[in-house]
Amino acid sequence: MSPRQITVLGECVADAFTGPASTSNELALRVLPGGGPANTAVALARLGTPARFLARLSGDVFGRLFRARLEASGVDLSSAVAAPEPSTLAVAELDERGQAAFSFHAQNTADWQWTDEELAGVDLAETACVHTGSLALVREPGAAVVEDFLAAAASRATVSIDPNVRPLLVDPGVYRARLAHWCGLADILRLSEDDLELLLPGTPPERACDRWHEAGTRLVVITRGADGALASLDGERLRVPAVATRVVDTVGAGDSFTAGLLHHLAGRGLLGGRLTELRLDDVAEACRFAARVAALTCSVAGPNPPWRSTLAQPAAAGRA
Repeated sequence: MSPRQITVLGECVADAFTGPASTSNELALRVLPGGGPANTAVALARLGTPARFLARLSGDVFGRLFRARLEASGVDLSSAVAAPEPSTLAVAELDERGQAAFSFHAQNTADWQWTDEELAGVDLAETACVHTGSLALVREPGAAVVEDFLAAAASRATVSIDPNVRPLLVDPGVYRARLAHWCGLADILRLSEDDLELLLPGTPPERACDRWHEAGTRLVVITRGADGALASLDGERLRVPAVATRVVDTVGAGDSFTAGLLHHLAGRGLLGGRLTELRLDDVAEACRFAARVAALTCSVAGPNPPWRSTLAQPAAAGRA
């Protein structure tokens, strides 16, 4: 039987990458559709999980780009809102390791204007998991609306959160102030080691996991780039190595890891409640699969997660 749907809520962002221009007085930009939640929805759909995306999509040139990418990847946009506001733009500069530093143009853009009415009619009857995070949870005026939606969803679906801290747009203190509340809503918390340092500076990962377990989250996964991932299920730990790959850039790698994790758990019927049937061996398998998905995303430019058919190819399997 096909896995039940995963519903992703959050933002789309136009990622503009700087590149060589024809003269010194110009700046060339290559624009790719991105945004953490949008990347996760795309990755889920490409892997074969029915994915619905709750987004406020502008009608501007970037919004049309977002729609085209999401629809081409098989994401369900039937509950997306046609928003009158402009799209959010992020300009990325890549360093020699492919790491991106962003500057954001996000004032009064479409992604943060959620209202109770826009989410009140969303039917979660076929949804096994609701995933959200990043800026949608902290940017006003919509952040409180998103939190209320998660609280209602938690009674019928697994809840997954990726904080994806963006200090250039929102002070990390805002995330810190809300994190314990999110852990009370979330069954799964996936974050990067950079997020960890911003949220709990100087805290060992194991101690952070215990703190978040105490707040209510059963499964915590901290991704650590080339050092793999640490997963903690109710305090039982495991480490999963990264998959070796030629890194073009790391944009979207964490989002792809999250998608791979949720896809694997959904495919084994482990989503849909409070993870009561989840065991550490299940977590290990899911994280190993997620690491493969993230590695393939790093091997190409921009947030371009792999299709299910790519994972089945011998070259992809050989890298795992």
